[in-house]
Amino acid sequence: MSAAVRVRVPATSANLGPGFDCLGLALDLWNEAEFRLEGERLEISIEGEGAGRLPTDRTNTIAYGFRHFLRARKLPEPPGLKIISRNQIPTSSGLGSSASALLLGCLAANFFCGSPASLPDLLGLTADIEGHADNAAAGLYGGLVVTFHDERGWLVRQHPLPDITVALAIPAVYLPTHVARQALPLRIPREDAIFNLARTPVVVEALQTGDLALLGRAVEDRLHQPYRLKLIPGAQEAFAAAKSAGAPAVALSGAGPGLIAFVEQDGQAVADAMARAFEQAGSSVRTLLLKSTNQGAQVVETTPGA
Repeated sequence: MSAAVRVRVPATSANLGPGFDCLGLALDLWNEAEFRLEGERLEISIEGEGAGRLPTDRTNTIAYGFRHFLRARKLPEPPGLKIISRNQIPTSSGLGSSASALLLGCLAANFFCGSPASLPDLLGLTADIEGHADNAAAGLYGGLVVTFHDERGWLVRQHPLPDITVALAIPAVYLPTHVARQALPLRIPREDAIFNLARTPVVVEALQTGDLALLGRAVEDRLHQPYRLKLIPGAQEAFAAAKSAGAPAVALSGAGPGLIAFVEQDGQAVADAMARAFEQAGSSVRTLLLKSTNQGAQVVETTPGA
């Protein structure tokens, strides 16, 4: 049994407008964790995002993902486990930080057990906890993913993309995913369902071809964004500001509170415009300029202490 492994998982943006719970995009911003089977208890250290705030005991999401994999396989926990987590993905931002943490734990446990689980198996384990698979699928496979569930399990289609640049604005607004889901209506008009169904495949085509003008026409949504944007002070104004600053397409990133704007040239100007709108609404905000990535999660065996 290998004594140490390093796992990397990218940030992800889900939904992408009309693709509610079925579209996900991997972004070139990574959480990484090193796992060592040593000692006689669980030890967790956190560097970067969430340091001093995220739990370092058994309730830590990475550790939970590790245990969840072992329980699913009816395997015992190791006597000692050391996790060194190095986080770049902002938490509670709409960039898939919780899915990345669960994947880190599941992938490491799978490796220590000899890698018996396939990618669909790992996706299913993560989706069991998350309740949806868009972030986890994008984190596992990279690129743009389309996913759904049926009686045979989760199906994923991964689409490699050309270089796509996005500007993100993340306001300091606490919006848990379960709260964002509670804001959605239990029933929707037929015309709203048709509106989204017609646009979702066009979002896929536009991203595959890098046609951001086409993306701008297709990225609109009627199922979740109109309800969730109202929960985020300044979000609707930031949405409009991004478009005024030249972004061809803008969407809520996942359940929010972050916004993702697809840009062609001056991404910083778009990010700054969104930031000003949030600040005028009284929210502090951080911005990021990122590229898409076609790389999914990576697992690398390491030498302990290296």
